[in-house]
Amino acid sequence: MKLVRYGNSGSEKPGLIDAEGRLRDLSQHVADIGGQAISPEGLARLAAIDPASLPLVAGSPRIGPCERASSSASA
Repeated sequence: MKLVRYGNSGSEKPGLIDAEGRLRDLSQHVADIGGQAISPEGLARLAAIDPASLPLVAGSPRIGPCERASSSASA
């Protein structure tokens, strides 16, 4: 299971790449990939989800950065 963020810049959604390489929507289970979602407990909870139960994402959306950019990040 590979966790990703996908969609337009600034409005990415959480997703995962399944064993067949297909993008699936995780937004019904987590708001974003980060924080609690990637804690040991959060990862265990995500690992318990059957990827086949998640909706497939249509098309070829942009794969975003692994972490949401901080508004206080310096350029």
